[in-house]
Amino acid sequence: MKLVGIVGTNADFSYNRFLLQFMKRHFASRATIDLLEIQDIPLFNENNSDCIPAVVTEFSQKVAQADGVIIATPEYDHAIPAALKSLIEWLSCADHPFAHKPVMIVGASYGPQGTSRAQMNLRQILDSPGVDASVLPGNEFLLNYCKDAFDERHNLKAAQTISFLEQCFANYIDYVKKLNPTVKEGVDNMAYTDQINWSATYDTLVLGFGGAGATAARFAADNDAKVLLVDAAPAGKEGGNTRYSAQLIGTGDNFEDAKAYYKILTAPMALPEDMIDVYVDGMVHMRDYVKKYLNVEPFSFKNEFDLSQTNIPIKDAIFEYPEYKGVEAYDFTTVHAGMFDAALWKILRQKVLDRTDKIDVWLNSRATHLIQDPETKVILGATIKRAGKLYNIRAKNGVVLTVGGFENNKQQIQNYLGAEHLAPLGSLYNRGDGLNMAAEVGAKMWHMNNYEALGMLHGMAFDVPEGQRARLIIDQWPDLYTGSIITVADDGSRYFKEDETNRHGHIYDHGTWRIPRTNVHPYLIFDQFQLDQFKQNKKIPYAAFLENLVKADSLNELANKIEANPEKLQQTVTDFNEFAKNGRDYAYNRDPKTLRAFDAGPFYAAALTHDVLNTQGGPQRNVDAEILDINNQPIPHLYGAGELGGINANQYQGGGNLAECLIFGKIAGENAAKPKEDTEVVADPVAGAAAIVGQNDLAQKTDLTDIKIEPNQYLGVSDAGIGGQVVARVTYANDKIKKVEIVQQSESADVGQAAVEKLPTEMVAKNTYDVDAISGASASSRAIKSAVKNAVAKAQNSVTN
Repeated sequence: MKLVGIVGTNADFSYNRFLLQFMKRHFASRATIDLLEIQDIPLFNENNSDCIPAVVTEFSQKVAQADGVIIATPEYDHAIPAALKSLIEWLSCADHPFAHKPVMIVGASYGPQGTSRAQMNLRQILDSPGVDASVLPGNEFLLNYCKDAFDERHNLKAAQTISFLEQCFANYIDYVKKLNPTVKEGVDNMAYTDQINWSATYDTLVLGFGGAGATAARFAADNDAKVLLVDAAPAGKEGGNTRYSAQLIGTGDNFEDAKAYYKILTAPMALPEDMIDVYVDGMVHMRDYVKKYLNVEPFSFKNEFDLSQTNIPIKDAIFEYPEYKGVEAYDFTTVHAGMFDAALWKILRQKVLDRTDKIDVWLNSRATHLIQDPETKVILGATIKRAGKLYNIRAKNGVVLTVGGFENNKQQIQNYLGAEHLAPLGSLYNRGDGLNMAAEVGAKMWHMNNYEALGMLHGMAFDVPEGQRARLIIDQWPDLYTGSIITVADDGSRYFKEDETNRHGHIYDHGTWRIPRTNVHPYLIFDQFQLDQFKQNKKIPYAAFLENLVKADSLNELANKIEANPEKLQQTVTDFNEFAKNGRDYAYNRDPKTLRAFDAGPFYAAALTHDVLNTQGGPQRNVDAEILDINNQPIPHLYGAGELGGINANQYQGGGNLAECLIFGKIAGENAAKPKEDTEVVADPVAGAAAIVGQNDLAQKTDLTDIKIEPNQYLGVSDAGIGGQVVARVTYANDKIKKVEIVQQSESADVGQAAVEKLPTEMVAKNTYDVDAISGASASSRAIKSAVKNAVAKAQNSVTN
């Protein structure tokens, strides 16, 4: 029995869509349900009735060929949505496919009535002359309070609700067979792949364009696969957390010591021995990997880096757990003598660009669902949302999940990490999509409560509005814990040793290192003497926090302003002053040299937030990068790499995530490219996905002819930016730089944007492109300087000629 389900809304998000998707899965053994969307149906206009749009004709044919139709309708103003009414008007003036067609109506709404009025309205419309549908009588499935009706997999939760839906659907199946006795219950014999309306077919589909995704796509292409690489971030923002990372790749000098070190880090968690071996072996051979596959000479931080070039404690970062056996075998490999400059990411990105004949890239395109054969459990492809439309992309040999973690999904942060919120330090596009897609296909999850932080005061940052990246501060900054200053929790009490060096947000906790318990609104509390101390420091890493201080004349007033307990805050400061007087911090044993009693006021508070570098939880994989189901069996054709289901757990050593991206990204890409014996032959319905939605997004360059230039203006271009091409328009006359405009760039929105805003002014003032780089934005600074240099050279050359 072949049915179609019509999603009765053109909204991007709809619980009625969830309802039909659930019915499609739940009743897969009784009928094939093909879901139809109405976003592309134009508004009905009787003047155009002689020229029916092609999309309407296609829709009409699908309804006519179906044995029955299920319509899920929302309720707007006591009626069905205008978009659904418009569809029916088109169909009733064209081929009349609803005539005598058995129709079932369902609906979901936020309120208590469950679309009852909309369903009555729809019944009247379907019963009207010219439509003449045969609507299933009774059996009103009205799903109320739908926000709470579905779980994270978009399955209905209540057994009673499911039972009633099953009863209604059984009655509908009987109704269809009574109206057409030749129709048989069950699914057609044709392969499930043939039942999907595929938009395009590739050998390999990689979901997520960070370090792991770029690596997987590159190695899949190198193994003769035609690859589609998809990322939710818009152009210039792709790169996941790899883009924002320190670019330090975990490396081991020898296998035995590196393995011993790694096993202590993950203890007491017991990880599969073969997974540990593959991972550690990859780190031991990382320098060979960088030289062979990234085509650069590997740089050893342990042996070659000049420590005088940075204020960051590099030795503490390399030997993050110096007390553990095997730590001396650890090192960082980089692609040059630098860090925090996106150098590794730019190479990985370029490797994808070098293979545009084999790799198509879709940006601003979000993967929403994996498509799985209900019988064989083979992953056939995925549904991608691009430019407001949904595309089913077929992957003949494999799908690779590299979409990163769930740092920007508040609900998942609360469910799995027990934090009210965490401010992301990396990508804003890691939104937990991988968890949802993996859960839909029955993947086994691991490491769900593991995450890493970074920065000052045990993985904290100055507070930022929700949805914004936090400012990473890793420079040594003793003023945060030296003097009359403390960090307090929500109630106004201290909750950790402020001067203790953290290890990616972990602090010592009864024999191991853990992320401290998070608070909703922690604060840095200090007095006037400490404020003056901050201001006297000419090399303060982040002076902007002084602009947003909360000030009060008394601790009681300050506590009320920051929503703390006044008595608790007063007692905390009183105790701290006593500790300073006696030279002993009895609460947390802070170094006595850092203690100074608070004065009589005024007092200040700086809002803090706990941050998150990345999460580790997600679907578990094996040594072949195959994602496992709950029975520890590989889900056919599904692979994973990177921080989604990462191998690092418990005590994290810096560099481990990037190493994993490269190691398992390569394994996943190679295996997802291999032709499979169980792959069914499916004809590609189009010449390629580009025929539908445009060319490779990554390969597109700015057309300089579209940029307006006046006399004495010259364009300069640099490909050295973190996000790709930077274009500068320079006004140059009488041997002087009159004006610098950055007319095209995709640098990071925080520190990169600072370079975009400040450098042009300095270049004009100093009449040279060779100005000091913006701290923390060295890569963006170099790109801007290079583009301006290019433009100035054109200007000077034109004068000479």
